Amino acid sequence: MPTYAYACKDCSHSFDIQQSFSEDSLTVCPECGGRLRKKFNSVGVVFKGSGFYRTDSREAASTVPAAPSKTESSPAPATTSGSGTSTPAAAAGSGSAQP
Repeated sequence: MPTYAYACKDCSHSFDIQQSFSEDSLTVCPECGGRLRKKFNSVGVVFKGSGFYRTDSREAASTVPAAPSKTESSPAPATTSGSGTSTPAAAAGSGSAQP
């Protein structure tokens, strides 16, 4: 059951009381019979378990690798052109045969 805090508007008497959600709020001060008001305090929230933080869905040592730049990419496949040039990989296989 939740605990609610009340304060009297007339005599400033403050107290806490446990009430169920279905019960009506108190309106009469038990000390002087004056009007009560419900006090609202900041709620302490505690997130327990996993999944609440950005780092919970990542592995501890994992990092996102940077995308390779154009100069670091693998060489283009060998192509044959009308000028007779080819890449070094294609030229290495077309040398003279050894006995």
